[in-house]
Amino acid sequence: MLLPYNEIRLEFDNEISNNIIELSELFHNNRIMLVYDNSNSNDLPMFGVISKIIKKVELPNGKTRIVIKGEKRAKVLEYLNKDKTDEVLESIVEEIEDINLDVEEEKVIIKKLLKELDSAIKDIPYLSNSSINLIKSSNDLSMVTDVIASSLPISLKRVEEYLYECNSTKRASMIVSDTEKERKIVNLEKNIDLKVKEEIDDHQKEFILREKIKLMKEELGDESGNEIDELNEKIESLDAPKRIKDRLYKELNKYENTNKSHPEASIIRNYIDWLLNLPWNIYTTDNTDLNSVREYLDQTHYDISNVKDRIIEYLAVKQMSNNLRSPIICLVGPPGVGKTSLAYSIAKALNRNFVKISVGGVSDESEIKGHRKAYIASSPGRIISSMKKAKSNNPVFLIDEIDKMSSGINGDPRSSLLEVLDPEQNKYFSDNYIEEEYDLSNVMFILTANYIDDIPKELKDRLEVINLSGYTIYEKMDIIKNHLMSKVLKENGLNDIDITDEALLSIIRYYTRESGVREVERLLSQIVRKVVTDIVLNKKDNELVTIKESDLVKYLGKKKYHYTNKITSNVGIVNGLAYTSFGGDTLPIEVNYYKGDGKLVLTGSLGDVMKESAIIALSYLKSNYKYYNVDYDKLINNDIHIHVLEGAIPKDGPSAGIALLTALISGLTNTKIRSNLAMTGEISLRGSVLPIGGLKEKAMGAHMKGIKDIIIPYDNLKDLDDVPKEIKKDIHFIPVRNYKEVMKYIWRKNDWYK
Repeated sequence: MLLPYNEIRLEFDNEISNNIIELSELFHNNRIMLVYDNSNSNDLPMFGVISKIIKKVELPNGKTRIVIKGEKRAKVLEYLNKDKTDEVLESIVEEIEDINLDVEEEKVIIKKLLKELDSAIKDIPYLSNSSINLIKSSNDLSMVTDVIASSLPISLKRVEEYLYECNSTKRASMIVSDTEKERKIVNLEKNIDLKVKEEIDDHQKEFILREKIKLMKEELGDESGNEIDELNEKIESLDAPKRIKDRLYKELNKYENTNKSHPEASIIRNYIDWLLNLPWNIYTTDNTDLNSVREYLDQTHYDISNVKDRIIEYLAVKQMSNNLRSPIICLVGPPGVGKTSLAYSIAKALNRNFVKISVGGVSDESEIKGHRKAYIASSPGRIISSMKKAKSNNPVFLIDEIDKMSSGINGDPRSSLLEVLDPEQNKYFSDNYIEEEYDLSNVMFILTANYIDDIPKELKDRLEVINLSGYTIYEKMDIIKNHLMSKVLKENGLNDIDITDEALLSIIRYYTRESGVREVERLLSQIVRKVVTDIVLNKKDNELVTIKESDLVKYLGKKKYHYTNKITSNVGIVNGLAYTSFGGDTLPIEVNYYKGDGKLVLTGSLGDVMKESAIIALSYLKSNYKYYNVDYDKLINNDIHIHVLEGAIPKDGPSAGIALLTALISGLTNTKIRSNLAMTGEISLRGSVLPIGGLKEKAMGAHMKGIKDIIIPYDNLKDLDDVPKEIKKDIHFIPVRNYKEVMKYIWRKNDWYK
């Protein structure tokens, strides 16, 4: 709708409009009558504005652009065509002059109108600068009112009222009224906006902005919204406690409202992924057939009935009570005895998933309980990370080398494991990264260690310790035939090979010195690889290869160890027994003396406990020198040197007392102790022989060295039940309560000096 003194721009490309423009140019001096038709009848309005085409431009795209300016209100006296359905109409019109006041009154009204505008324009800046300049420079009230009315933010119906009002004074009153009304509306909106702004916090403002960004991204084809929808679906379908889902929704909302280029976005997304991928309520079904469980464990591992019995007991009680915490078992034994493979077999027999971590050398607490998620590189600890890998909430979880943990500047990881291994606490385990409690009570933890004394005391109290001793020669033979050989053949792609029993015995005796079978397995693999290489090179596909004892030099080289003890009987040399993390072994002790002032010299990398044992042995001998026919002058006028062979290897433990004392007596009385005799036991200042640990392992180590007699503390008689029968068949065990019984046994043997 066009008012006088105002302009509109039109653009068209149709023939009818072009005809109207041409007709106006040719016959009407570029003038056009504009009427506003909002009726549904065929009759056109009889009132409008005479306007003039002041500019016409032919555009390159074929369209025509014109600028029309309103001049005067006018009424139509007659339409020369029949009705408004005709394409081009002509009419006879009569201009309508505004009803104006005299010039002075108009000036007063214009001044008042401009004053109102100056006040209102600060709140409702709807007039352009050009319009304001035009109004201020004019004294024509008619023009001023039409220009202002055209700029007001009013409806078309209200503009139509301005069009039909021919009295400029009344139009001025209408403008003042509309301006005041608009000012009230604007002020009301400002007050509302101010109140809303105060009520909306930073989070809500950010949310609104994110919603706008989201809409813009959708318009741009950005698919980040799909990611949020996918995460929402995953959270809805996640089988997890309600608190975890609530946390996920909270983190997802935070992620959605975070700029994806900001580093925090990746931290939040990584955290969401961890929570989504943890097995909160996912369980595997245990194998309840106890006979099949026992049968599988018997197939995969030789003997160790105590471990197998414990697993069967656990399953049996769980079936009866249907509510039992998983045991926390610690398998203690030298390397190669099958601790790790046993844990895997237990998992397979129970139909549980299996995960493993090694904590040997771990000295950082965060390795167990994770890092705070404040940094980009943060991650959960090994416990939670392994639970993610397990994909179930009740796996068999192996924690290897528990005795090799240490504490450092970053905390004590041993203490961190308390929350994991304590049945009273592990239901509420909290990782620093996850920050939510995770239930570990359904996990069957199995720990391994080489030496029980190195297990941290705070952990040992929570563990069910089961000792896995080393294997005898014949046990190793059985393991090789029933387990290792088939495994080695399969790994190297060979169907069969014939290794004689003599060859296997020779491998065990002369090429390995271990409690387990790990080195044996490596040597068997070495033999099979050479056989496979020979078959491939010489194309002997169907030929069964036989390995005899005489062939071992070809495949394994010369013998590495001696089977029997080669230490000859000599003065001042006695065989002690040691129990190390690698199994049992003999511990030859030498004594020598020379002119001095009674000093005691100890060498052989001895620990504090063993040094004290040597001091106790010497003190006991000094107080009982007459009984053992020792010259006291030798004790006080000579320096005594005690050396334990293989000096580069650290040695410690309270079990060498009687061996040290026997070596002292042998050296100072110039008597020989036979080389096939060994002894173990601690001694007190009164000569009592105290019990020791690891008798089975020590007996096995002595058997490997050809020892025939072993003197043991009387209190260790009960431990002989654990010693294999074939060893007890070859070795005579002599129990003693006091050291005098040791010497009586040595003296009454006719061949003790051989």
